Amino acid sequence: MLMRTDPFRELDRLSQQVFGTSARPATMPMDAWREGDSFVVEFDLPGVSVDSIDLDVERNVLTVRADRAPREGMNEMVAAERPRGVFSRQLILGDNLDLDKISASYADGVLRLRIPVAEKAKPRKISIETPDAEQKAIVV
Repeated sequence: MLMRTDPFRELDRLSQQVFGTSARPATMPMDAWREGDSFVVEFDLPGVSVDSIDLDVERNVLTVRADRAPREGMNEMVAAERPRGVFSRQLILGDNLDLDKISASYADGVLRLRIPVAEKAKPRKISIETPDAEQKAIVV
């Protein structure tokens, strides 16, 4: 079977996946780190209204959606470098996190999520009984 390929179409498809399009931007920069007994994740969303941010958790997948609305009016754009449209990002969270206690805040264009470590994943001590009634504690 003979198949025709168009390298320019493939390059365009690949660049849309990596960089997004004007209708579906691909950029939502993120930082994540552990801070004590919780993980902190920050997303840069400058110019996005807090009302347009949507957070969903289904099983162990956290989905963040945000919408930067297009400019209204009949203004003539001189430069349009800031992406607009719907941003979406998914994070797969481990079983060691407590998904029922995720908290979120939004200030200065930064969405901050705090995800606590589940109690079952924290280190704990288990006591061992011996026949001579002496007990020892082992950290697990």
